[in-house]
Amino acid sequence: MKTLEQIAANLQGYDPQSMTAADVHAFLAQLVSPVRETRELPLFDALGRVLAQDVVSPLDVPPHDNSAMDGYAFDGRQLATVAANGSLTLQVLGTAFAGKAWQGQLARGQCVKIMTGAIMPDGLDTVVPQELVTLQRDATTGKEQSIQLAAGVVHPGDNRRLRGEDLALGRSALQKGELLTPARLGLAASLGLKQLMTWRALRVAYFSTGDEILSLGDAPREGAVYDSNRYTIFGLLTRLGCEVIDMGVVRDDPPQLESAFVQAAGQADAIITSGGVSVGEADYTKAMMKKLGDVAFWRIAMRPGRPMAVGRIFCDKSVASARESSVDSYEQDSSSEGAVVFGLPGNPVAVMVTFLAFVRPALLQMMGARATPAPMLQAHSLEVIRKKPGRTEYQRAWVSNAPNGQLQVRTTGSQGSGVLRSMAEANGLLVLAHDQGNIAVGDVVSVMMFEGVV
Repeated sequence: MKTLEQIAANLQGYDPQSMTAADVHAFLAQLVSPVRETRELPLFDALGRVLAQDVVSPLDVPPHDNSAMDGYAFDGRQLATVAANGSLTLQVLGTAFAGKAWQGQLARGQCVKIMTGAIMPDGLDTVVPQELVTLQRDATTGKEQSIQLAAGVVHPGDNRRLRGEDLALGRSALQKGELLTPARLGLAASLGLKQLMTWRALRVAYFSTGDEILSLGDAPREGAVYDSNRYTIFGLLTRLGCEVIDMGVVRDDPPQLESAFVQAAGQADAIITSGGVSVGEADYTKAMMKKLGDVAFWRIAMRPGRPMAVGRIFCDKSVASARESSVDSYEQDSSSEGAVVFGLPGNPVAVMVTFLAFVRPALLQMMGARATPAPMLQAHSLEVIRKKPGRTEYQRAWVSNAPNGQLQVRTTGSQGSGVLRSMAEANGLLVLAHDQGNIAVGDVVSVMMFEGVV
């Protein structure tokens, strides 16, 4: 495991007082490492976990050629006669139901009524939907006798699902590092799998810091604010599938801070704090991070956000002392890895933005997920946006469809880092790149959407 100093040495132009968003991503990619323990979980418990090994299909899906719809199955070669006669008439010989094979033999000029999902009888390769035929019934019994289909309504092979069309036996079905979404659980179930091998859930402890923070239920007092950060962080971590450890509010008191950090490091893979990392604030939090761990304090060229702390906190204070005296022994001692710490700003919006921009990708890497940048939508700006090159801006925004079908985006009002309402009214973050300047009406901009995250 590398120290922060060693990681910094690998980054060209590293400057903790002037970090770009790209610098932060590069640093965190080297700082964090995936969890090592696995859990074999039933499918109902695996949603949101990360797959720990590849899944190879043990069978063909579907296991037989089958009908893609309700209709009539026949030998598609007979369609060659339609051009000459204008239509094709076929005698209905029976019905093929889903779940069992139809028993019988067909001659030329015959067909079988077939239900969706039913096995295609031998020698038949085409299905005509029932609504595209003219049906003749027996006048006495009402039994289906024959169908007539016009030229061009179907072609040979239409409406047939091929054996192994979804997944062939021996083919890779799911890959290690994939997040188990509802669709992927369904895919695993279609292979007859009851359980999947996953990485264990990431354990993340979090707490807010500051004497001015009120917990819900506390009486209001002058100069104090209710703690919203714990609830937004809880929601973000829960959506991510983490095992969350809420440690409440910790006062600006060194013994309390030390106890909270040591306790958190002893039971969590990562620690998230809000408040206490800005320039000019009471430095108890920063001082305690330095005392108990290997922590860097950054000023990031971004808005909102800017101050952030990253590094590791150790559950045993003696480990931190050993690290300072001997880097070699620190790297060789597996118990000294500690918990990765993310010290976020105190302002509510800045907490959410720094989490989405930096912490979430790092936690996904720790969960064992494959690194995939957040997809960005492209939308046309509905307003002029002033921006100076030299920092990355994340503005709360609302994306919608224009009458012509194009995506359009507007900001949600005041972009102050304490205006949490603007985040609640947004469905994405308008991301203005480090070197980007002013935005004119109609300019195409990038948006990181919230759906499934916030």
